[in-house]
Amino acid sequence: MEAAMGLMRRMPPKHTETALSALLSLLPHHSSDLLSQVDQPLQVVCDVDNGKEFILCEYNRDADSYRSPWSNKYHPPLEDGMYPSSELRTLEVEANEVFTVYRDQYYEGGISSVYLWEEDDNEGFVACFLIKKDGSKYGHGRRGYLHEGGWDAIHVIQVGPEEEGMAHYCLTSTIMLSLTTNSETSGTFSLSGSIRRQMKADLSVEEGHLCNMGKMIEELEGKLRNQLDQVYFGKTKEMVCTLRPPPELLLPETRNP
Repeated sequence: MEAAMGLMRRMPPKHTETALSALLSLLPHHSSDLLSQVDQPLQVVCDVDNGKEFILCEYNRDADSYRSPWSNKYHPPLEDGMYPSSELRTLEVEANEVFTVYRDQYYEGGISSVYLWEEDDNEGFVACFLIKKDGSKYGHGRRGYLHEGGWDAIHVIQVGPEEEGMAHYCLTSTIMLSLTTNSETSGTFSLSGSIRRQMKADLSVEEGHLCNMGKMIEELEGKLRNQLDQVYFGKTKEMVCTLRPPPELLLPETRNP
């Protein structure tokens, strides 16, 4: 199991689904652990009841059906599916509305979904905030620079029970990035990777859980974006400039005629 997880951590996001399927066939007795611990690129379907798209993940799945955050119905229909309590459902609806604004401001489009459910011990709850952005010129990309591109953000927050006006929050965020260019100016270039970080905090619930969760997601996602920029784009630029330095940096005798 440890070797399998090490392999999946090094797998490009666009190959995750194929690699996971192969591991499930090789290690069927670890299927539940693999499915719960391996983050896969997010999939999207349309809620036929209101025409809105929503994101599929392990957190809104029951059997082979997925619950829509918009209509609170399972697709395909499921008679005895799991649903959040009325109190959590109210918070879930508000969270989806707020996260839609956050997504548009930071991502300039894309699709987002938020799911909430109770902890098994009925003390506290868990929230999952998802964003999927197809950055290709045929998808949600508004600039059209990429031939293919995707950004999948998964934020899972465990919220503990309130004690003396305080609550414990544990946020685990995963970002999966993949992009491909194919043009005369840049040529063909492919880059993909993923990063996961965790953040914990004890915060006052005076302003509400949604406000606290939003601030934590905004802070950690900003850090993840900076790390991706430094690790993937920064190192790639360093390698390219080392192998093919700009002409102005070359000595006259080493320049091509």
